[in-house]
Amino acid sequence: MSKKLKIKQKTEAYVSTTNACKLCKPLGACIAFRGIEGTVPFLHGSQGCATYMRRYIISHFREPIDIASSSLSEKHAVYGGGPNLKKGILNVMDKYGAKVVGIATTCLTETIGDDVTGFLKEFKEEFGDRELPTLLNVSTPSYSGTHIEGFHATVRAVIDQLVESETVEPATSSQSPGVGAGLVTSGRTEKDSSETRPYTLNRSKVNLLPGLVSPADIRYLKEVLDDFNHPGIILPDISETLDGPAQMDYEKIPEGGTPIAAIQSMGHSSATIEFGQVLQRSGNSGGQLLAERCGVPLYALGMPIGLRECDRFFDALEEVSGCATPRKHELERGRLVDAYVDSHKYLFGKRVVVYGEEDLCVGLTAFLAEIGMKIVLCASGGNSGHFAEAIHAVTSDIVTEPPIIKEGFDFYEIAEEIESLNPDMLIGTSKGYSIAKQHQIPLIRVGFPIHDRFGGQRMLHLGYRGTQNLLDRIVNAIIEKKQTDSPVGYGYL
Repeated sequence: MSKKLKIKQKTEAYVSTTNACKLCKPLGACIAFRGIEGTVPFLHGSQGCATYMRRYIISHFREPIDIASSSLSEKHAVYGGGPNLKKGILNVMDKYGAKVVGIATTCLTETIGDDVTGFLKEFKEEFGDRELPTLLNVSTPSYSGTHIEGFHATVRAVIDQLVESETVEPATSSQSPGVGAGLVTSGRTEKDSSETRPYTLNRSKVNLLPGLVSPADIRYLKEVLDDFNHPGIILPDISETLDGPAQMDYEKIPEGGTPIAAIQSMGHSSATIEFGQVLQRSGNSGGQLLAERCGVPLYALGMPIGLRECDRFFDALEEVSGCATPRKHELERGRLVDAYVDSHKYLFGKRVVVYGEEDLCVGLTAFLAEIGMKIVLCASGGNSGHFAEAIHAVTSDIVTEPPIIKEGFDFYEIAEEIESLNPDMLIGTSKGYSIAKQHQIPLIRVGFPIHDRFGGQRMLHLGYRGTQNLLDRIVNAIIEKKQTDSPVGYGYL
C-alpha cells in the first residue's frame, strides 16, 4: 500500500512588482557622487545600467551627465569583472582627467561576488607609477534597497573612506531644549573635548547632510548658513553640478560639488546637521558615523518642511552658531503662519495621498497634518521597517485618525488602495500621473523623478520659504480643480 507524501512549500509565493514606487540603488549613488567636486560616477556592471540611469537623471535635472561603466558581458559574469573595472578606470583617467572616480556596484557584480575593494587595491599597486585619482567605492545592489538607500550608503561610504579617523569617546544621545528629539551630542564640554582630541575643532564650520533634495534646496541651505554667519560643508552639493549655467563649451566634469579637502575635514567640524527621521532610525547614516568616529555632535532632524520641522532646524542653527535667527527668516516664518490662516478654508479636511521616498513622505506628512489636510495614505517603495514609526512620530499629536501606512508598495497597489479612499489630491513624483488622471484629481509633483514637468531641479521644498511655495501650489491646485468642475466657472474666490 503506497503512501502519498505531502511536500510542504518551504518559501512563500513570490509577488511581482508592477511599476515600482522607487528607483534602483546605484542610481542614487550616481547622484550622490555627482555632488563631489571633480567626480565621475562609475558603475561596475553592464552598459545598460549606466544608460538607464543617465536617461532618468537627465530627464529630471535637464543637465548632461556622464556615467562611466565597466561594460560587463556574459563572459565577465563567469570569469569576473576585475580586468574591465581596471581598464574602465584608466579610460576615465585618460578621457576625463577625473580627480575622483566614484564606483558603485550593480546587481550583476554583487551577484557574482566581485571584490571591488580588492580590485582597487590591485589597481593602485599596478598603476602606482601614474598620478591616480581618488577612488571611492560603495556597494549598491538594487535587489537590496532603493535609490535613496543607495544615496545614503554613498554618503556614508565617502565619509568612511575620506574622513580622518580619530580616537575619541563615542557620542551619546540626549535631549536639548528648543531642538527636539533626535539631538546627539558628544557628552563633553568644550574644555574636556580639547583634552581628549589630538586636533583642533573647526568651529567655523558645520556639516550639513541634507539627503536627496533639489539643487534649489541646496542653494537655499547655503544661503541660510551664510545668514547665520556659519558656513557649512554640505555633502553632497549638487547645486551647480546638476543645475549649472549655460556654457560656451561642453564641460566633461562641471564645476561645483563638495571639495575632497572639505570632506576630509568634516571630522573637525563643530557639529553635523542631518535630515531624515527614517534614516536616523536605520542607524546607518553618515552623521552617526561622524559622531561615533570623531565625536562630532549630531543634530538628527526631520526634513525641514512645515513650521515644526523648520523651527527645529533653525533652533539647531541658533545653538550651533550662537546667533539668533536673522530677521529675514523670522519674516518668512511670519508670512507662512499668515498663509496657514488664509488657506485653512480651502484645505481643511481635504483628503490627500502622499507617496515616494520615505523621509520625504514623512516631512510632507508632518506639514500636511499642520495645515489640516486629512492624510489617508502614506506609501513608499522603501522597506526600511521604520516608515510607520516615523509617520506616527510626526502626526500622533495632531491627527485623530492616523493614515494608512504602506511600505514596499508599488503603483499598482497604490492604485488599488486609492479606489476606496476617494482622495482629493496626490502628492509625489510624476510617476503617479496616470493614477491622478484616472481619478481626475490634482497631482502636486515633488521629489525625484519629475519627468513630465519643466524645472524639477529648481523646485524649492525646504525651510519656511520652500514650505510657502509648496503651500501655494497645493491651494492653487484645489482652487483650479473647483473652477474646472464648476459648470459656470468663476474668477474670484
